[in-house]
Amino acid sequence: MQPDQWLAQYDSKIAAAKQKSEQATSQLGEVGGSAESPDGLIRVSVNASGALTALDIKPAARGMDPDEIASAILTAATQAQRSASGKVVEIMTEFVGESPALDFVKQQMPHGYSGDGTDEEEPESELKRRDTRPDDDYFTNPPDVMA
Repeated sequence: MQPDQWLAQYDSKIAAAKQKSEQATSQLGEVGGSAESPDGLIRVSVNASGALTALDIKPAARGMDPDEIASAILTAATQAQRSASGKVVEIMTEFVGESPALDFVKQQMPHGYSGDGTDEEEPESELKRRDTRPDDDYFTNPPDVMA
């Protein structure tokens, strides 16, 4: 192979890599996720890194308990982050393929979510797991905490 031919091939590989990189950067810049509470009163949006970009709480939520509102916001934010994470993993899989670089990207996703379909379902929110029995019932029959 002639040096000029080798250099031309190298230049073409560099140009293709640059184009692919610019395409991935553009796609990642457009990634985001949105989710809303089951009752539709709270909606959140996040960017590709999972940071909250919008929070919409409808006036009908005014009568809700503050703990319910907080739980709904956190649950919706987690769902939105999972959605965005899946899109990021999809784009990066096209860009770098199955590789240590992709494994690193998966490790950086919020809540340890890799976005590749192998993740467990998100656990129930704290509010749903909370014991809401009346105090008399709770203290008469406390939960087993020493398992």
